[in-house]
Amino acid sequence: MEKDLKGFSTRALHSGWDHDPSTGSFGLPIYLTAGYKFGSAEEAASLFELKKEGFIYSRIGNPTVAAFEEVIADLESGSAAVATSSGQAAFNQLLSLICKKDDHVILGRKVYGGTLTLLSNIFSKFGVEVSVVDTDDPEEVAKAVSPKTRCIITETVGNPSLNVAPLEELAVIARDNEALLIVDNTFMSPALCRPVEWGANVVVHSATKYLSGFGNIIGGVVVDGGNVDWGSMKKWPEFTEPEEAYHGVVFSEAFGTKALATKLRACALRDIGGCMSPFDAYLLWMSIGTLSLRMKKHSENALAVARFLEEREEVAWVSYPGLESHPHHERAKKYFREGYGGMIAFCLKGGIEAGRKFLNSLNLFSIIANIGDARSMAIHPASTTHSQLSREELEKAGIEDGLVRLSIGLEDVEDIIDDLDRALSSI
Repeated sequence: MEKDLKGFSTRALHSGWDHDPSTGSFGLPIYLTAGYKFGSAEEAASLFELKKEGFIYSRIGNPTVAAFEEVIADLESGSAAVATSSGQAAFNQLLSLICKKDDHVILGRKVYGGTLTLLSNIFSKFGVEVSVVDTDDPEEVAKAVSPKTRCIITETVGNPSLNVAPLEELAVIARDNEALLIVDNTFMSPALCRPVEWGANVVVHSATKYLSGFGNIIGGVVVDGGNVDWGSMKKWPEFTEPEEAYHGVVFSEAFGTKALATKLRACALRDIGGCMSPFDAYLLWMSIGTLSLRMKKHSENALAVARFLEEREEVAWVSYPGLESHPHHERAKKYFREGYGGMIAFCLKGGIEAGRKFLNSLNLFSIIANIGDARSMAIHPASTTHSQLSREELEKAGIEDGLVRLSIGLEDVEDIIDDLDRALSSI
């Protein structure tokens, strides 16, 4: 009997896997296999022609990976998901699928530096035009749109500036121009925000972060929102016309709301690689069961820390969506459920030297480039995660010399604040 799963935590624990009917195993097996035995030559042909669902080769699909893909698609209110070897691989394969020479991409100015350099250093060489704009300003985005625009890329919450994207307005602009709204939801996770419910067409995660929660894997995932009416759009013949590589299958007709995810798997993942390992998928599937609990605690701790930092004379400003002083606080209250996330950005008055002294004085916090771990971490973006950007690009992204990014963990909040207090007092 199929389970009636409604609540987020219930679905996080039960979607994707129930038990192995052949053995009764309640735990998810780790399928460490490259290939799969076909019942007949005819079955093999049907699988390769996409006429039948099943597994062919673990670069394209694997039962353990599929369990993770199914649960994250469910939690993000999407139709299907494709897991990858990293968040960068997720964006690389998605953009490789939907962009070609002379196409146009609109990218948020305050996104993760790696996303910016992927487009500006790699895809621009292939002839893809990239416009970097302030996606917090829908009017600026609308002005940047051209007939060749394929997608608008933003982050639910910007890395590291902590701006909150106007998802609904961006969704309207994308829809009116037959473009896709792609939202990186890494900082919030589906426990706190589900961009598809606000009009996003595709959601991307670096699964390394909050989906994992313990910094023990590298992974990514692309979620198909399942809300694109491909048949009514003239700009997407790759979904509405026969695909020669698969004997004339029309993806929008054959796969409906899962058209994008299916083609991403059948073409980009097949040709580029960058698949997720079964062991990493197993660890992610295990972690998803506690995602809601973890994100609530991250959020509670972060709000207390942000309020503490606002009162410190060493601090010029604090950016955290849960603070009433945040310029997008009302937007955050509308979009986010049960908290505002575990990330904080703040700027020290003493600039880069104050930032270095602060980091070197931390004890509980670790200086680490990752985020979303159960343990608290800190980094100086201008000299690390965004160091590949020019001075002009840093300024446009709002990254000042004194900016420090905190990933607030699950420790007792009193210990977190005590560590920050000592480090600030040392400046």
